Amino acid sequence: MATSGLVSKITTFRQALGFVRRHLSATAAASAAPSSPTSIGEKNPKTRRKKKNLFEVAQFLPNWGLGYHMAKNHWTGVSYQITKINLYKDGRHGKAWGIAHKDGTPAADAPKKISGVHKRCWRYLPNLTNLSVKEPPSTKPLETPQSQGVTS
Repeated sequence: MATSGLVSKITTFRQALGFVRRHLSATAAASAAPSSPTSIGEKNPKTRRKKKNLFEVAQFLPNWGLGYHMAKNHWTGVSYQITKINLYKDGRHGKAWGIAHKDGTPAADAPKKISGVHKRCWRYLPNLTNLSVKEPPSTKPLETPQSQGVTS
């Protein structure tokens, strides 16, 4: 008698477990189905952009970012002006040196090796980069053709 009671409890437990499994799989399938039709170009909001290390940021800049300012995302007011890069063969790893800047002014005269270049938290700072000093436009007034050859 004890075994028949135990068997009935086990079958009841299995039936309840089956019900829970079916309910959970139906709920998961319903939540995975889109509630509204999505357009072809729309991205899934759950996907995130992969953050980049220093070399992955620098590869799109001219001359591998030499002379440009880069900083880690969590730094405020601190950046490095890249002076030298040694790349490994894969182009995504290596060593880098730069001049530290605090609030836009150089903190040191000599470049130092940048630590943490392989961590995925680097960004390019476009507003601190001095690409080239352009000559200001001439303020000299232009002479008109009438005033050059007219004599009275």
